[in-house]
Amino acid sequence: MKKIGLFGGTFNPPHLGHMLFAQEACLAYELDELWFIPVNVPPHKESDELASNKDRIDMLKKVTKRHKTFSVSTIEVEREGPSYTVDTVKLLKKRYPDVMFYFLIGGDMIDYLPHWHRIDELMTLVTFIGTKRPGSTSASAYSGAVELLDMVQVDYSSTLIRQRVAEGKPITYMVPDEVEKIIKERGLYEARRSPSTD
Repeated sequence: MKKIGLFGGTFNPPHLGHMLFAQEACLAYELDELWFIPVNVPPHKESDELASNKDRIDMLKKVTKRHKTFSVSTIEVEREGPSYTVDTVKLLKKRYPDVMFYFLIGGDMIDYLPHWHRIDELMTLVTFIGTKRPGSTSASAYSGAVELLDMVQVDYSSTLIRQRVAEGKPITYMVPDEVEKIIKERGLYEARRSPSTD
């Protein structure tokens, strides 16, 4: 049976921590493919902090090209409206009945699983893979059902990267080169000056 990993998120922007997690999950669980699934962001929610659906998809497509098992699924962007993981997974299982799906989540998300929409149903549909956090133990009732991946810790966050861009600081070695190029070319996450009152 084919094994496919699903990695959902805003990817705003995608960084080296995302890519390393995806790579190590593929290796440890012998995944045949890994699909990055950017969540839908309604146009009225786009701001200096949040790149458009197109920008985030373009960044992901550029960076996944170099890895033969990585690809981008726009299933949630196409569906529009609120993106519930359980609905996405049910749709994918209907389309690909002979695939075993895994779902990647960061270690910080394990404690939030009880708040996920229809989490008990979702737990029966996929196997969750989470990252271990050094010196930290999850208190979530669902933590025992999550496969924990032991990997090198990369503490980059998209929030930190956006902040550095806004402050004019370099993000080289934090994001793939392709992502940095798009951020610079399109002026993403740059601090917006207030209109002059002179």
